[in-house]
Amino acid sequence: MTAIPARPVVAALSPHAGEPERSAAADDQTPDHTEAAHTPLWVLAAAGFLSCAALAAVCWMSGHVHADPALQTVARFLHVAALVVGLGAVLAVDWFAVLWLLGRRRLADILNTACTLQVPIWLGLAGLAATGLFLHPDLNSPLTLIKLGLVLAVTVNGLYAHRLGQHLDRYRDRRVPRGLLVRSGAVATVSQLGWWGASLIGFINSQS
Repeated sequence: MTAIPARPVVAALSPHAGEPERSAAADDQTPDHTEAAHTPLWVLAAAGFLSCAALAAVCWMSGHVHADPALQTVARFLHVAALVVGLGAVLAVDWFAVLWLLGRRRLADILNTACTLQVPIWLGLAGLAATGLFLHPDLNSPLTLIKLGLVLAVTVNGLYAHRLGQHLDRYRDRRVPRGLLVRSGAVATVSQLGWWGASLIGFINSQS
């Protein structure tokens, strides 16, 4: 992949404009002075733990909540709406990523889009869990357990994607190291498989 050209105005105003350009390998070897601005790992770990606890609480409460048919109908509609919001936002981010890999978008476009769509993605995921509480999921069904595993995988993957995006932010106008490209591709793959897999299982369960 070709490097993303630097912005002329930024290059002209840079105090290092007269210095030779450093290679991507040299950039990888330099200390990350923006690390202090990154979300601390303990915060992400705590968020992952709380997400697991919340999902477990929803599973436990679903066996003790008895919703009438009207409430189940509303919950089913909101469940689908949450899926549309969350999956739609994820597809938008991943589509921009594909365009970037094809050289038709800048890395900055992806990062800005991902940052903007974080709220609907997490709202969609939270909405799926909250509305699932009233749909009486069969926790003895292997498919349901797989769906819950996919939801958990998507959640943890989303937290890791947040951290990865902060690392990618260093390379808005520079060549992205191959390692980060591979990790970004893996995150996008897990995200797509998780969302579509959970959607497919939800559809199959609704037909039974």
